[in-house]
Amino acid sequence: MSSSKTSSPLGEFIRAHRERLSPQQAGLPAGVRRRAKGLRREEVAALCGISPTWLTWIEQGRSQSVSAPTLSRLADALLLTHAERDYLFKLAGLKNPQERPAERNPQAREALAAAVTVITSPAYVLDGHWNALAWNALAQDLFCGWLDQPLARHNLLDFMFLQPASRLLVEDWPTRARRMVAEFRADAGERLEESTIQQWVDTLRLGSAEFDSLWQQHDVQGREGGERAFNHPQRGRLVYQQLTLNLAASPELKLIMLLQ
Repeated sequence: MSSSKTSSPLGEFIRAHRERLSPQQAGLPAGVRRRAKGLRREEVAALCGISPTWLTWIEQGRSQSVSAPTLSRLADALLLTHAERDYLFKLAGLKNPQERPAERNPQAREALAAAVTVITSPAYVLDGHWNALAWNALAQDLFCGWLDQPLARHNLLDFMFLQPASRLLVEDWPTRARRMVAEFRADAGERLEESTIQQWVDTLRLGSAEFDSLWQQHDVQGREGGERAFNHPQRGRLVYQQLTLNLAASPELKLIMLLQ
């Protein structure tokens, strides 16, 4: 487990993506045999037009501020996807210039919870910490071991990594688990340095070797739909198409529907 005292989420993310990028991918000659993984700091710095010392400080968490233009050049040099670029800006506490600001509606949570009850397929609402705020009876029946339990909080990642029932219910658990961790990183962004999230992530890393391993990979993916299959203990194999909607007035809230 890496120490937050010697680095930062921003530095760790940049280093992880630098080390997984080959010279050929970056348009550089392979040269002689390399002992280090991926690109050297000097190579990335040259691609970005910054000094190697400055990049070292960023990776080590010694830089107090990084400008948006520098981040854009880093994202280009590291060949980041759209989701990864958004995440990079979030870690730096900056707005991605391509993002549109959204106003937050204090009544959004209540309105969304009321809407879930009338949806005719399994549906639930997640907040920014991936706690389920509301769900309908169909979702409660489907997610046995999670939404049907009298828990203090119904957190999706807690269920996936700390509850053995998830491995029986969720088909192809390893693939879904990997994607969930990458999606949560994209969601959390700059909030990863909040004490509540740090403590929760540390608890997950200590409680689940799988989560710890996936977390250290620094993968980032946008939340997408697609097929979701479950092995229900009473109803057998169930297959759905997942649809995820973010509320425009409160983007941290997500409505997830499983359609047949």
